[in-house]
Amino acid sequence: MGKEHTKDLLKFLKPFPDGQKETALWLREFIWDLYPDCNELIYDNYNALAFGWGLSDKLGDVFCSVAVYGKGVNIGFNRGSEIPDVKKMLLGNGSLFRFIRADKEADFPKVYVKKLLKYAHTNAKVRMQEKGGKHILKGTTIVKSISPKKRRPKK
Repeated sequence: MGKEHTKDLLKFLKPFPDGQKETALWLREFIWDLYPDCNELIYDNYNALAFGWGLSDKLGDVFCSVAVYGKGVNIGFNRGSEIPDVKKMLLGNGSLFRFIRADKEADFPKVYVKKLLKYAHTNAKVRMQEKGGKHILKGTTIVKSISPKKRRPKK
């Protein structure tokens, strides 16, 4: 179950506006096409629906993610502060996480984000090698958590 496994994700996306669903699914396709051997981890959390790609089934090995929440859709980089952002497009003030808002596919900086993803993926591989981890699962979609209570947009 990998890129084709959309049943759970589509169910989790149901409460969101159509435009956000379309953006989230387009971003998902964009990332899966670039990293088909990575694993997609889905978290249907209280504040947001998040799905990320990593080298294992552990959250700590995720290098990028898509978050869908009441106000929009973001593509995030779990260790974004460690990757070069020459165009200064990454947002966020935390010690590690950075993100880019993804409102419309037409406005999305695909070429630049591909470069950021490549840096993030390489960084994740180096970190995994340093800790002696292995890329054991490949191309799998895993639902990691489903919160019983959620904040979602009102229809």
